[in-house]
Amino acid sequence: MLWNWYTVDSCFISSTWRITSKGKFAGSCIGVICLVICLEFLRRLQREYDAYLVKQHRARNAQIHSSVHEKGPDTGHLTDIEANGMGKTDGNHVQVTSKSPESGSMASLKPQRLVPTIFQQAIRALIHMLQFSVAYFIMLLAMYYNGYIIISIIIGSYLGAFIFSWEGIKITDA
Repeated sequence: MLWNWYTVDSCFISSTWRITSKGKFAGSCIGVICLVICLEFLRRLQREYDAYLVKQHRARNAQIHSSVHEKGPDTGHLTDIEANGMGKTDGNHVQVTSKSPESGSMASLKPQRLVPTIFQQAIRALIHMLQFSVAYFIMLLAMYYNGYIIISIIIGSYLGAFIFSWEGIKITDA
C-alpha cells in the first residue's frame, strides 16, 4: 500500500464499496467522519453507563444504611451488618468496618469496588464490542493510506471529541 490521493476509482473494504464519481467519494468521506463521531459517542456512552451504575450503587447503599439507622434502639439481636462481620451498630448509628489487608485491623470501609451484575456486565461488554468493531473498521479504512480518508478520520475524531468529551473536569487537591 502506498500513500495516495485517489478519488475516483478507489475501492474500500469490499468490491461493493467502489467509488465511481466525485459525489460518491465525498459521501464516503462524510460517512467516515460520521463513523468516527459514532466511535466517540460509544466511548462517552461507556463512561455514562459506568457513572450510572456507580450512582445506582451509591443510592442503594445509602438506602441500606438509612434503613439500618432507622431500626431504633438496640434489641440485643445482631443486625445484618454485624452478622456479616461488616461493622457494628448501637441501634442508632452504624460504623461500617472491614479488615485491612495490610494490618489485619478493623478500618472504616469506603466503597472501593462495584461488581456489576451479569446483565449490567453484558451491557458493558456489548458497548465495548461495538467500540472495538467501529475502531477496527476505522483502522481498516486508514490502512488504505488515502489522504482524504485519513483527513476525514482526523476531522471526525476532532468533532466527536468536541461533542462527546465536553464534560466537567474533576479538580483534586494534591
